[in-house]
Amino acid sequence: MRSTSPDGPLPALLLVLTGVTGLVDAVSYLKLGHVFVANMTGNVVFLGFAVADADDFSIPASLVAIAAFLAGALAGGRIGSSAGHHRARLLASATYLQIALVGAALVISMVGAFVQYSLIALLALAMGVQNAAARRLGVPDLTTTVLTLTLTGLAADSTLAGGKNPHPGRRLLATATMFLGAAVGAFLVFHVGVIAVLALAFALLVLNGIASYRFRSSSETWTVGA
Repeated sequence: MRSTSPDGPLPALLLVLTGVTGLVDAVSYLKLGHVFVANMTGNVVFLGFAVADADDFSIPASLVAIAAFLAGALAGGRIGSSAGHHRARLLASATYLQIALVGAALVISMVGAFVQYSLIALLALAMGVQNAAARRLGVPDLTTTVLTLTLTGLAADSTLAGGKNPHPGRRLLATATMFLGAAVGAFLVFHVGVIAVLALAFALLVLNGIASYRFRSSSETWTVGA
């Protein structure tokens, strides 16, 4: 994961974003009406549950999350189109936008006005940006928001399945980081409050923003994008 690797420091930075995903999904599911702001597969399923009148699931909440995520992914795609030739600049630009969105969510959670749908929209926007940026960066097994393919690869590509078992450590780290983010997020939600979770997510994004800023002018091989 060092700068001498094919992806330079990107795996480490994307692991931080994976932890952020666990944090914000803990907030959204536990406190914003059983909805995810990063896992859109879950939201589509939850929308199906809500349409069938299942308890504790909301059609508006799921629709707001999906729509905001798509808007964020659109913004992230635009960033990728303009800055994708330099991977560090792409990540930095996307992270700055995330910092603004999560920062706004943190302020709203402190103020306490129009909290539920405002937080769903802002956090889903941020996760859409993140997912689009991670997709454009193309670091194997580090999508930052989804683990289904990561876990599938861990088993399907293993030596037991006749595969070459590429990146097992990275796949396990991604899984553990998402788990840790969700566990810490849930603990803070129950014992401290939503503000604490969003403050931690904001702090991690700021650290990532500072780190990615350092590489904005780098000409190392790993910074070259498609």
